[in-house]
Amino acid sequence: MPEKLNQLKKDYLKLEEKYKLPSFCELNEEFDIEKVQELETETLLREIRKVIMDKVLAYLRFIEMFLNPSQAPMFFLGLIKGIDASDRKTLESLYDKLGRLEINVIGVDNDYSEKSEADFIKHISKEWKEIKEDMKKISSSLKKNWDRKAEKKEKSYLG
Repeated sequence: MPEKLNQLKKDYLKLEEKYKLPSFCELNEEFDIEKVQELETETLLREIRKVIMDKVLAYLRFIEMFLNPSQAPMFFLGLIKGIDASDRKTLESLYDKLGRLEINVIGVDNDYSEKSEADFIKHISKEWKEIKEDMKKISSSLKKNWDRKAEKKEKSYLG
């Protein structure tokens, strides 16, 4: 294991024990927090929180394309046609949860304290379990819609 990663894990373990945070392994599997090893920082939890928020914001922007497709790339347009009322409700719920996290992080970002960073990481880690389940449903639905679309194209070419 590279030395920087080892050191990151040691530094995180101290904070994990101090604030009762999720394990490094758990956060890394969900949010790729090992990226932080490349940074020299005295605010480790802030940097970890930023990496976590990168994923949250990516999901938020992805969902936004479905709910407000006016500027959506062509890729999304075919998928949007296959979204049913249940999927739309799930997308709206996800958008609300992810949007709330983005709003909440503004306060954490503006008024730094190690404890507030730790509290936010714990909060987002709990929220992520629900978000992840809903994203699995949406992902599965989108895949089915994509496969159906591809199937229709194949049939229309045959005649």
